[in-house]
Amino acid sequence: MSDYNAEDVRNIALVGHAGSGKTTLVEALLAATGVISTPGSVTKGTTVCDFDAMEKELLHSLDASITSFDAHDKHVNLIDTPGYPDFLGRSISVLPAVETAAIVINAQSGIEPMTLRMMKAADNRNLCRMIIVNQIDAPEVDLAQLTDQIRETFGAECLPINLPAEGGQRVIDCFFQPSGEGADFSSVAEAHSRIIDQVVEVDEALMEVYLEQGQELKPEQLHDPFEAALREAHLIPICYVSAATGAGVNELIEIITRLMPNPSEGNPPPFLKGEGADMSPVSVDPDPGKHAIAHVFKIINDPFRGKLGIFRIHQGRITAQSQLYIGDARKPFKVNHLYRLHGAEQIEVPEGVPGDILAVSRIDDIHFDAVLHDSHEEDHFHLSSLECPVPLFGLAIHPTKRGDEQKLTDALHKLESEDPCFHVEHNATANETVMRGLGELHLRVLLRRLSEQYHVEVESHPPSIPYRETITAPAEGHHRHKKQTGGAGQFGEVYLRVEPMERGAGFEFVDAVVGGVIPNNFIPSIEKGVRQVLEEGAIAGYPMHDVRVTVYDGKFHPVDSKDIAFATAGRKAFIEAIEKARPVLLEPIVKIRITAQGTAMGDLAGDLSSRRGRINGSDSKSRGRIVIEGEVPLAELDGYDARLKALTGGEGTYSIELSHYDTVPANIQKQLADAYQRAED
Repeated sequence: MSDYNAEDVRNIALVGHAGSGKTTLVEALLAATGVISTPGSVTKGTTVCDFDAMEKELLHSLDASITSFDAHDKHVNLIDTPGYPDFLGRSISVLPAVETAAIVINAQSGIEPMTLRMMKAADNRNLCRMIIVNQIDAPEVDLAQLTDQIRETFGAECLPINLPAEGGQRVIDCFFQPSGEGADFSSVAEAHSRIIDQVVEVDEALMEVYLEQGQELKPEQLHDPFEAALREAHLIPICYVSAATGAGVNELIEIITRLMPNPSEGNPPPFLKGEGADMSPVSVDPDPGKHAIAHVFKIINDPFRGKLGIFRIHQGRITAQSQLYIGDARKPFKVNHLYRLHGAEQIEVPEGVPGDILAVSRIDDIHFDAVLHDSHEEDHFHLSSLECPVPLFGLAIHPTKRGDEQKLTDALHKLESEDPCFHVEHNATANETVMRGLGELHLRVLLRRLSEQYHVEVESHPPSIPYRETITAPAEGHHRHKKQTGGAGQFGEVYLRVEPMERGAGFEFVDAVVGGVIPNNFIPSIEKGVRQVLEEGAIAGYPMHDVRVTVYDGKFHPVDSKDIAFATAGRKAFIEAIEKARPVLLEPIVKIRITAQGTAMGDLAGDLSSRRGRINGSDSKSRGRIVIEGEVPLAELDGYDARLKALTGGEGTYSIELSHYDTVPANIQKQLADAYQRAED
């Protein structure tokens, strides 16, 4: 039996920008609770969570890592996440495993891009949130001003629950025992009053006791409304710590264990049952006596330990003898070994309760986002999908050594199974295998893994840009396919119309045939011919999107009509209609965020303009930095990493995410269409 129950579990994901000190904070928490004897060092490569060789080399987390500690009779699972924008997907993917996202902010650097993105991601996931301001003892920090910026950026519901004192050398509690003095800014009494006022607003009865009867409220009376305020995002507490010195760490542990929600107090996980349009919400209860339901939020392919599936239990118990189904699989697998993770270490445990984060190994069919369960009543359960950024950075690759093609394919498949923002695609037109990620560092790390972990050497070059084709006007097309070869012939005649749809609408096929002029069994063949053109393109060999095709008339022959005849007629009628429908090429336009010293603003703006880009705004940050936000065609960013380093003396960084698709200039469309035609000829 487990020595704790679901009410004793706290699940916390530490998220935020690179350099905010998340990994060092984990070390401080583990040391303060006796899990480790002394805190490890990121610079020395001795931390629990940064155990990978590349993480030790780069001095930054590259993947999410899991550990835990026990304090105040509570079991706390911690997930340390990477802070580079290139690994945003690996940070977002762990959010379904926790009730609370702790956004860590570097007191010197302030609110940075990943701070904003992870706060938004946690909000989208309806998680309870807290803010941890780290490095409060750093020189020349203005914590009062930073607190004002936090409240201005994220809302007035962000309130200090403790305050720094003596220049960040210690922290004063403002909630449990609000009697300290000497805060570096504000006052304990003011902070206590503001946070109590915020909490009682969600409980009318308690508000009446507090305001009308003037009674002093104890922390125990405030527990339930405090949880409600967290669930409703009516309160986001701010805590102050110095992970390096330990200031505020014990206070943080008390806040986590006494105030952060357990699995029954957080917002319920958004489970759905069914497939496609038939999916509907379903309730999952952290009751250990019900059927077991767990969600796989992380996959690790280890060359020595095999495939590791890391999951969060949402309902029921899972033991080392459980029989579990993966999704709607008919055959279960047996859990022979159940592990709790402590960084790289796997600790075998006999069972897990709701809220536990555990792992199983060497189960080949387990995959990211799978739902594990022990009863067919939970077949077709899903957790609502994550809003991960679209991977746009690309590299076309091929193995250096002939004969390694299958080895490369297998390795890429394993890497893709681990990372929701790493995709592999094959461009048939250019005969390219393209790996796509969120940034240059993201792909560089994966290339090293191909070499060092899977022993596959590759050569790379910039890939083709993922253009799209579409139409801008309605039109009609017709084709009669007739072929006689001596025996039974081929006959099919198709009339169809095409019309543009809204950007992002995809494709719609409409059967408007009446009177049986085309038998129903041939309609799918016509759609097959149309879809062939959609995949191959009609202007420059790129996929066609946002088109509605309506088949409304045609003819058939009782003997000669065949599937192939109507597929051919549908394809050629569609091509004819496209030629009349003013077809255009679309190119991906990306949002770009550039961080650099303010002195480089003019050069960066001029360079972006030369790339057909535009600046939408800029924001001054601490230490003379500036953040520029704009839009630019993805095709114009080839070689931008090197150009940015040249313009900023190596200090500039940037990240991109897909904004929308827009029409390419006429001269570029002509170049691409002419090149495609020459290749076809």
